Amino acid sequence: MYILGISAYYHDSAAALIKDGEIIAAAQEERFTRIKHDHNFPSNAVKFCLKYGGITASDLEAVVFYDKPFLKFTRLLETYLSFPGRGLSSFMKAMPLWLGQKLWIPDLIEKELEAEVKVLFPEHHESHAASAFFPSPFEEAAFLTVDGVGEWATTSWGTGKGNKIEIMGEIKFPHSLGLLYSAFTYFTGFKVNSGEYKVMGLAPYGTPKYTKLIYDHLIDVREDGSFALNMEYFDYATGLRMTGKKFEELFDGPARKPESDLTQREMDLARSVQEVTEDVMLKMARHIRKETGMKNLCLAGGVALNCVANGKILRENIFDDLWIQPAAGDAGGALGAALIAHYHYFGNSRDNKGKNTQKGSHLGTFYSNEDIKKFTDKFGIPAEYHEDSELYSLIADEMTNEKVIGWFSGRMEFGPRALGARSIIGDARSPEMQKKMNLKIKYRESFRPFAPSVLADRVSEWFEIDRESSYMLLVADVRKDKQREMTEEEKKLWGIDMLNIVRSEVPAITHVDYSARLQTVNREDNERYYDLISAFYQKTGCPVIINTSFNVRGEPIVESPLDAYKCFMRTEMDILVLQNYVLYKEKQPEFHDEIDWRQKYELD
Repeated sequence: MYILGISAYYHDSAAALIKDGEIIAAAQEERFTRIKHDHNFPSNAVKFCLKYGGITASDLEAVVFYDKPFLKFTRLLETYLSFPGRGLSSFMKAMPLWLGQKLWIPDLIEKELEAEVKVLFPEHHESHAASAFFPSPFEEAAFLTVDGVGEWATTSWGTGKGNKIEIMGEIKFPHSLGLLYSAFTYFTGFKVNSGEYKVMGLAPYGTPKYTKLIYDHLIDVREDGSFALNMEYFDYATGLRMTGKKFEELFDGPARKPESDLTQREMDLARSVQEVTEDVMLKMARHIRKETGMKNLCLAGGVALNCVANGKILRENIFDDLWIQPAAGDAGGALGAALIAHYHYFGNSRDNKGKNTQKGSHLGTFYSNEDIKKFTDKFGIPAEYHEDSELYSLIADEMTNEKVIGWFSGRMEFGPRALGARSIIGDARSPEMQKKMNLKIKYRESFRPFAPSVLADRVSEWFEIDRESSYMLLVADVRKDKQREMTEEEKKLWGIDMLNIVRSEVPAITHVDYSARLQTVNREDNERYYDLISAFYQKTGCPVIINTSFNVRGEPIVESPLDAYKCFMRTEMDILVLQNYVLYKEKQPEFHDEIDWRQKYELD
């Protein structure tokens, strides 16, 4: 039984294919179109999934869309009617897309697939909950899904047991923790639905100066974690922006203009909303544990990508264990939609045998060494082939020489994090590597921290955590014995001046509060990446390297060898590894960026 799940028309469109409950393939549309957070129908992602599964659309038992468009349309109409006159411009902007596309999903799907198919529509938070629980290793668990908004729900919680999930509680629009965080994302000058992780990264530079103001004026939080927002301060319900004049008056002036200099105000705002978010999440988690009695918790929804809050839930020992869907946002809704149809609609049984079935989230495209050879030959690109045994030792040596490596290996990751398949890697021990990667490779803000990839069997020797974090969704502190004590002069620094202080034996991945967003690497999930880090460990005694996504600011993670080569040549990256082929920057021919490389690039 093949089932295809689809998410589309908001942001991060994606497709996912399951076969008899097994996750076969999943990918986001942005990787193929090169349009970040592409919201259009995921035509390319669908084609990839069907091709990888070796099937055609006529072999599908069902296609499952990740939410109920009519219910969402009802919410929009009711919201506009609740604020007469205020939402007209927003309403007029939204209607053409709804009347032209969103209300005709079954017809659009059949047209795109060129086949008659059964189309199913779970609710948005059902899809999130399914993506959280069904791939998890737990036979039963509680779940919590938190995002901006689905149809009406912005937060939901409940239980998963065997092949069933049950939603037991919800918070509804316009009261939304995700939209509260997005309002501060907008107000600090970052882009909504993509810049939230920048706010999270900026928070440790600030002080919680505005936390009391947020509680006094913006949000009423009850002990069980339920909450209500004061909508006088927000404009997202009917307007074309997140915040209004009262918000500006409360927080010392207008929103920061995008790309302008960051000030201490933005850092303090980030810290304040981050602390409020953590507090609400902790209250919710305690309430859910009390109400369900479950020992384990599964998380999904865009707010589940807040790895700092996730780490707090773990350290508070509210639950014995957590499992977080790596594609926690709307992209993961495609996977959840397919899974809930498999278990709820078709009534299939579930037995994960105590293991998560996400396959390390390596669910995307794969290019073999033969594909790489065709690519390099086609464009006359100098490349050296090395067997695995040579390759890992060679790249480990290059990292110790402070070279920045583009690492393109195996199946592309599903979700927003690079997990060692489409990654840029380097030596975490280098005091200069964080700055070099931010400014010369990623072309992004200097305050942004980098994540460590660490051998799973060595993680507790370097970080304050006693379990795996395979999907880079937990934050933990660097161990005290690996930290460097600051001088009295350094302790006096604050704000962005804290950035360049060496804080540990692995300074390139140690944030200003001594934390790190961890990815633990085990051999079962990613053999090649594990063996590479092992080679580095054998040479240096350090099982930790830098891992950041293989892209530059404003672009999606690379999908193909061509994408990887273009990114390599446009930046100051030193070496590109394409499977077993090694490309050195100094040996490459002159790169002509104006050429339409993609049009010329076709693999059989």
